[in-house]
Amino acid sequence: MSRFTGFPLAGLDFYEDLEADNSKSFWTAHKHVYDTAVREPMAALIADLEPDFGTAKIFRPYRDVRFAKDKVPYKNHQGAFVSTGPSVGWYVQIGAPGLFVAGGVYATTPAQLARLRTTIDDDVRGPELEKILAKAVKAGYTLGGEQLKTRPKGYDADHPRIDLLRRKAITIGKEFGAPDWLETARAAAEVRKSWQAMRPLVEWLTAVVGMHD
Repeated sequence: MSRFTGFPLAGLDFYEDLEADNSKSFWTAHKHVYDTAVREPMAALIADLEPDFGTAKIFRPYRDVRFAKDKVPYKNHQGAFVSTGPSVGWYVQIGAPGLFVAGGVYATTPAQLARLRTTIDDDVRGPELEKILAKAVKAGYTLGGEQLKTRPKGYDADHPRIDLLRRKAITIGKEFGAPDWLETARAAAEVRKSWQAMRPLVEWLTAVVGMHD
């Protein structure tokens, strides 16, 4: 495994060009750029982070277009995910806009969602999550995750944590763009620092929804 030395800007340029020509012919002609400027640095990055966070999965670059209206064959980014439970963990992505990091629970089964809402409703555990998220937002992370437009069944509209109860997923993320350090080993330190900041959320969610049903 090669040592992580940064994400070359050639990788960002590759995705910018791919967005303009998302075709098999373009991919075949430029796959060497993807390999050397995207996939290899990502593999080196997650190997660097593995001792602190665990083994990551590097996602395939191909889109699943079997049931999609949009039939473009290739993803416009490269992501990797460290799982601490079903759909829970840390995420890192590189694409044309640059570097993006995130963490949380990305999807929930009905049983997971029921456990999540029961815990948010609890007057001890619910405020714990509120404090974790408030600290993350104050530190510059963006709260995300699919949410209902109305209150979930069984909960009052004036519940003190109704906004969290409406969420079917809870994530925090940060767009770094393409700072000068992206092409250097410092990028690993920045991802590590962000993932450490997300650890309280990831651990809280893992304890609540991280088990298999």
